[in-house]
Amino acid sequence: MNAVKLGDICNFYNGGAWSQNEFTEAGYPVLKVSNCKSNGFEISDVSYIPYDIAQKSKINKLQIDDVIIATVGSHPNLVESAAGRSCVVTTAVVGFYLNQNAVCLRSKDPNVFSQKYLGYLAASAPFKHYIQSRGKGAANQMRIAISAIKDFSFVLPDIEVQKAVGTILSAYDDLIENNQKQIKLLEEAAQRLYKEWFVDLRFPGHENTKIVDGVPEGWQQLLLDQVAPILTGKKDANFSTINGQYPFFTCAQIPLQAPAYSFDCNAVILAGNGDFNVKLYRGQFEAYQRTYVLSPKNKEMLFLLFHAVNTSIAKLAQGASGSTIKFLTKGMIASIPVYVPDTLILKKFNEMSEAIQEQVENLRSMIAHATEARDRLLPKLMGGEIEV
Repeated sequence: MNAVKLGDICNFYNGGAWSQNEFTEAGYPVLKVSNCKSNGFEISDVSYIPYDIAQKSKINKLQIDDVIIATVGSHPNLVESAAGRSCVVTTAVVGFYLNQNAVCLRSKDPNVFSQKYLGYLAASAPFKHYIQSRGKGAANQMRIAISAIKDFSFVLPDIEVQKAVGTILSAYDDLIENNQKQIKLLEEAAQRLYKEWFVDLRFPGHENTKIVDGVPEGWQQLLLDQVAPILTGKKDANFSTINGQYPFFTCAQIPLQAPAYSFDCNAVILAGNGDFNVKLYRGQFEAYQRTYVLSPKNKEMLFLLFHAVNTSIAKLAQGASGSTIKFLTKGMIASIPVYVPDTLILKKFNEMSEAIQEQVENLRSMIAHATEARDRLLPKLMGGEIEV
C-alpha cells in the first residue's frame, strides 16, 4: 500500500465568513468553532442565518459524517478551545451551516476513501499530533493553514478494510448517541413532572387542597439561600486535563476533566455566565470559578432545588429591566423561590425523580464505558494491530 495525501482524496470546504450583523434570532443554524468541543457538540447557544444567505451558502451546509477541523483557536494545551480540533458531524448538527475558522473535509470518492474511516483517522493520535504541530502564531491565537492539512500523508488500506474498521467503531458511537437521546427524553420527563406538580399545582390530591396566597396549604415557600449555601468553584479552565479522573464543571454544557476534586456531595451546578445551564451531579467533582455549587442542607431537597433553579433561570437571565444579563450574582440566585410540599408529596416526588435519575446515571455510565472501549480500540484498528 502506498501513502496518500488528504488533499488528493478529499474535498475541502471553508466555513462561511458571515459578519455578526448577518446573524438573526431564527433561520438556519450555524455551527461555530466554539460549538465544537473535544467530547462532542455544544449547541445550547446557536446563531442563525436567514434564508437568503443560506441559499447562497449551500456549500457550507453540513452532511452526516463530515469531518470538521478548527483552523483557528487557542493552543492545543488549553483544553477548552484548540486549533486543530476535529469533530465528526452527527445527527445533532446535520443541516447546520459551518462558520469561518473551520474547514469541512469530505471524501472525493467513497469507493476509494470511506467517509467514516476519515472521521476515525481525524480522531487518531498521529493525525492530531501532525495537525496541532502545524499551528502558527501566539499561544492564545493559533492558526493552521489548510495547505498543511492537505499535506497530511498516510497509508490508505483497501476500501473493505476501511469499511470494516468504520463498522466496528461506529457501533460504539451509535450506542453513545442513542444513550444520549434517551437521557434527553428522561430529563424532559422529569421537567414535565415538576412543572405539573409545582408550577401548575396539579399534584396528587390537589383537588382537595386549599391554595393560600398562591401556595398550597401545608406547603412552604422558601428562598434558595434558605435551602442551600451558595458556593462557587475556585479553579480556572487551565486546571482541566485530558485524562482527568473527575468531572470538571465549567460554564459550558459539557464538563471537562480534572485530576483532583474539591467537592464531594449531591449538588445543583449552575453556570454563572454563558447560557446559565443547570446540572445535577452526585459524587466527587471540580468546579470552575464562575460556576455556582448548590448542595442542599437537607438531601431530600435535591430534586426540588434542581428543578426550581432550572425553571427560574430563563426569567432570571432577563433581569428585572428586561435586558439580558451577562452573569449571575449570588443575590440573584438567593432570590429564587423553592416551593416545599408536605412530607407525603415530597416523598412521592423524590421516588419518581430518583427512578428517572438512576436511569440517567446508568446511561451516562454506559456512555463512559463505551467511549473508553472505543478509544482503546481506535489506535489498534487504525494502526493495523488488529486485523479486520
